[in-house]
Amino acid sequence: MLEVELKPCFLTTKRIQPQYPLFVYLPGMDGTGQLLRSQTAGLEVGFDVRCLAIPRQDLTTWEILTKNVLDLIHAELEKSSQRPVYLCGESFGGCLAMKVAIQAPHLFKRIILINPASSFHLRPWLTWASQLTNLVHPRLYEVGALALLPFLASLQRMTRSDRQELLKSMRSVPPETVMWRLCLLREFDVKEEQLRYLTQPALLIGGGQDRLLPSVEEVKRLNTILINSKTVILPHSGHACLLESDTNLYEIMKANNFLENSAELIAAMKLKDTVS
Repeated sequence: MLEVELKPCFLTTKRIQPQYPLFVYLPGMDGTGQLLRSQTAGLEVGFDVRCLAIPRQDLTTWEILTKNVLDLIHAELEKSSQRPVYLCGESFGGCLAMKVAIQAPHLFKRIILINPASSFHLRPWLTWASQLTNLVHPRLYEVGALALLPFLASLQRMTRSDRQELLKSMRSVPPETVMWRLCLLREFDVKEEQLRYLTQPALLIGGGQDRLLPSVEEVKRLNTILINSKTVILPHSGHACLLESDTNLYEIMKANNFLENSAELIAAMKLKDTVS
């Protein structure tokens, strides 16, 4: 995993499927890209999946992160250019996805935002707490990660292994990186006029039991701005909803008619082959 430590890169799943639509996932604050693992099997039915991994020591700006993501996407499209791209961002990655989409709207056929952290400023206590993180001794971060876990997820809706993986990912990020990414969230700003230029279909997913951020309020706000969007509220889900056993992102997209014909056709062909 040396490549991840040097610069942002795309993690690939076990199956590389260049004939499929490209699905690009931008992760939350942990930046590992590993927490999509419970969703990849479902997504592979109709997509070629890539997960962004950001180095643990990465202290770059929104602008540089955006450029890095676009460079990685262009590199993928050089291998197989004639395919649609689905851009999916969760939490911190939701903010990054907005930046990326605004910078190159022509690249993306569909956009998915899941509990986007663009609502960070709506939680004054988070802003206040994030400004005090530099006063916390590094050894206390491990304890803090454990205390934060119930705010990040509906733990009863997750398997034990996924709870452990979430905690491991949280603890893998150094304190100085946590402080930097919190600073990025405090400073995050995207103009409504910029978002209105995004005309492709957008799916906005909010966890109804998100105790960390007012995600339902935020996706409803974004729904009034994006001109071709649809909101899905998961009533029993927390912030890290993709780790919950009952959450299937591919099925949510399918149920909301969010799959382009090519993705649906591939899924149908695979089902037919399995049956025969």
